[in-house]
Amino acid sequence: MASYDVVDVSALEGEGPGGMVRKARRAVGARAFGFNYFVLPPNQSGREHDHAQEGQEEVYFVVRGSGRMLVAGEEVELKPGRFVRVDPDATRLPIAGADGLEFIATGAPVGGGYQPPPWG
Repeated sequence: MASYDVVDVSALEGEGPGGMVRKARRAVGARAFGFNYFVLPPNQSGREHDHAQEGQEEVYFVVRGSGRMLVAGEEVELKPGRFVRVDPDATRLPIAGADGLEFIATGAPVGGGYQPPPWG
């Protein structure tokens, strides 16, 4: 039995609203924290949400494209190579720019004890 798993994001089917989510955590079977790859078409918004109920902090890493993220009513520029950390109770909404936006979202509860969600 291998002590690792490998998946190419190009092999993952788009899921969720508009097929924007590539469920990478599920594909590799990670258990300690959550992460997914997102592909937003040009000028498209993601889903506004927070993680107050789960107490989950998230970090976003922009891979390609550009856009902005509304975090608790403040606008943060998104560009390749940028990390953005968001508190669990802050609402967040990613919005792609004219070239689209690709990013990785990684998260886990601040106090530990991550549990994979039932949706993947």
